[in-house]
Amino acid sequence: MPELPEVEVVRRGLQRWVSGRTIAEVEVLHPRAVRRHLAGGEDFAARLKGRTAGDASRRGKYLWLPVAETDMSVLAHLGMSGQLLIQAEDAQDEKHLRIRVRFDDVLGTELRFVDQRTFGGLSLHENAPGGLPDVIAHIARDPLDPLFDDAAFHTALRARRTTIKRALLDQSLISGVGNIYADEALWRARLHYERPTATLTRPRSAELLGHVREVMTAALAVGGTSFDSLYVNVNGESGYFERSLDAYGREDQPCRRCGTPMRRRPWMNRSSYFCPRCQRAPRTVS
Repeated sequence: MPELPEVEVVRRGLQRWVSGRTIAEVEVLHPRAVRRHLAGGEDFAARLKGRTAGDASRRGKYLWLPVAETDMSVLAHLGMSGQLLIQAEDAQDEKHLRIRVRFDDVLGTELRFVDQRTFGGLSLHENAPGGLPDVIAHIARDPLDPLFDDAAFHTALRARRTTIKRALLDQSLISGVGNIYADEALWRARLHYERPTATLTRPRSAELLGHVREVMTAALAVGGTSFDSLYVNVNGESGYFERSLDAYGREDQPCRRCGTPMRRRPWMNRSSYFCPRCQRAPRTVS
């Protein structure tokens, strides 16, 4: 699933190509693409017709477009394979095209939501105080947000009876971090993924946050991580941070720091990649 850098790349594309444009027509081609809009596809399309898209916004892995002069926003959830693409109006339809948005102008481009696995979708929601769609009002700020509270994050970590990777993936505690960037930050911080959060000192949690920010900023600079053609920007271009990964996906390859073969362990229906020498397991972890 796309994480903060990949979603931010898409947000920037929407801001450039969609924000400020007036919607002429919305065509819903697959009902699952609007299943989170409980009133259905026809209602979704009718509510957006003639409306102007506001500034593209993001909180963690979620992005949305406010609908100008209303208290509503279009929330986009990319799921496992969702793509928001800007295409020429006469471009051939993608095989898995689910929603088409045409605009009332002469730019000659349209917005397309393409989703092979149909886990993602678009939906229209009321805004909560602060401008977030109400369904994501509980999502925490992300570490690249200037208003992210480092001290509060450390306090919450110490109070949780959990392990550090679980905490990093808890979107109510810190948003935008997924499996890839958690493994990368933990490798840089020399922390095992099962390290209890209660054992982290304030300097160690500050160091970890610094590594989270560094790895995400580096990924964002090169368009994010694209292991296949599914994770792309609005122009269909892949990012290439996978070439710079130090931990994720590097099972049996030498650690870039000490040369020890990297390991992979099953973890919460995912995998965790780590160096057994640099990231010593807590004594309770075999």
